[in-house]
Amino acid sequence: MKRRRFISNGLAALGSLALSKNVFSGSAAIHNSQYRASISHGISSGDVRHDGAVIWSRSTRPAQMWVEVCRDEDFRRIERFSGNAALTANDFNSKLNLRGLAPGSDWFYRVYFESLEQPGVFSDFQQGHFITTSKEAKDIRFCWSGDTAGQGYGIDLTRGGMQTYQEILKREPDFFIHCGDLIYADSPIESSKILTDGSYWHNVAVEAVSKVAETTQEFRENFYYNFLDPHVKALHAQVATIQLWDDHEVVNNWYPGEMLMEDTRYHVKSASLLAERSRTALLQCNPITQNGTDARQLYRKFNHGPLLDIFCLDMRSYRGPNSRNQQVNMSKDTALLGDSQLLWLQNSLLQSKATWKIIASDMPIGLMITEWQSDVAENAANGNGPALGRELEIARLLEFIAEHNISNVHFITADVHYCASHHYHPQRARFKNFKPFWEFVSGPLHAGSFGPNQLDDTFGPKEVFRGIPDGLLAGTSPAEGYQFFGEINIAHSNQAMTVNHFNRSGTLLWSNTLLPEHD
Repeated sequence: MKRRRFISNGLAALGSLALSKNVFSGSAAIHNSQYRASISHGISSGDVRHDGAVIWSRSTRPAQMWVEVCRDEDFRRIERFSGNAALTANDFNSKLNLRGLAPGSDWFYRVYFESLEQPGVFSDFQQGHFITTSKEAKDIRFCWSGDTAGQGYGIDLTRGGMQTYQEILKREPDFFIHCGDLIYADSPIESSKILTDGSYWHNVAVEAVSKVAETTQEFRENFYYNFLDPHVKALHAQVATIQLWDDHEVVNNWYPGEMLMEDTRYHVKSASLLAERSRTALLQCNPITQNGTDARQLYRKFNHGPLLDIFCLDMRSYRGPNSRNQQVNMSKDTALLGDSQLLWLQNSLLQSKATWKIIASDMPIGLMITEWQSDVAENAANGNGPALGRELEIARLLEFIAEHNISNVHFITADVHYCASHHYHPQRARFKNFKPFWEFVSGPLHAGSFGPNQLDDTFGPKEVFRGIPDGLLAGTSPAEGYQFFGEINIAHSNQAMTVNHFNRSGTLLWSNTLLPEHD
């Protein structure tokens, strides 16, 4: 009840969680207001673990971030932690990797900043909530989706803003996974755009996102833009998040080594250089765990006790060049995950003792995704037939799962701008050495809608559900309602996993309950 009341308060405030008084009342803050920082774009928790989470916020000037944590929303007994300093070099972003908290518990936190120019001068604070993962079996609920602010559809407050985020928060998930395209750095957001019915979409206009992003600061500004939406701000304050990246955090369909010679919008032609700048902004502007041995690594695993392990993939950083994807042998040119990530995933799955093993990826397996009006493959699927090109890597993973009899492995993903449920079975497949599994697709959160895409029969997918009609106009406005998110519920009583698809109005579109297979 405390958690529900806390979330209800957040919804009522529409994400504007800054309180009216200073953390420490007194004349210092008044007489030194020129040194007083403010929280510029809200707060966020993420990459939650048994003993803590990562907390993010951003100051308006040089300051020390402070985080107070309590088991109760009244903050009568607090623990105080200091984050890294918000400095010019990181554009005043700050993070704290909280540790030492009790598992499986609701935690309430508040963030404020202390001036580095005048110590003792504090900002107002903003208040949030997250749940540490449990070591024991308990009911679990989480949501996922992808694609925010795409195709020029930014924040139109006259149409309710990014409403899908509001509906996710109403579901009160333990955490939320954004499966990529967190931003559209390659899709400028103009003040307005005309829709097919002759009406206008009116964006909150920000000059910094009115061009393609090329500098680290321009990538940062795209992350900041989304927090101007009250529903985005409210969800991030109330629910822990996990972020993956895909292509639009950099540029459409990018791969390492690509040169953007024909795109006249870009002065920086190296996709790899743009990607490094985007990665810097991604890690600074989001509550993402940074691996001590490799600060660039974005693939990671999260355990939720005996019922669930989440494996988050990175299908961008280690891929080979996009091609027709017809190679008969594995090589660097056929990489999608790359050797190191694939080995990590195989070993992690083998070691997992959780009942359900969910692989969160930024791209689906069996849907055809190609370069515009070409047969150049963006993901693994390359058309009906045997496993070729990047499909060889997927085949190796699926074969490993089958050979080691690893049970209850399923996929969640986004990218294609509609929702669907696909069942894969070797009886329907060209490649047959694998265990049946499901792939659940959702999104967009707030972008143009597309689809449907063609299925590739290599791994025997069957479309069981789809949330859009045939012949949907490409780039359909969010106002048309084809915005989606998925939800997974795992019951500790019988270990059943229920998968739901919702639209941006919170309407349940499809549901299916799976019972676990036991080894």
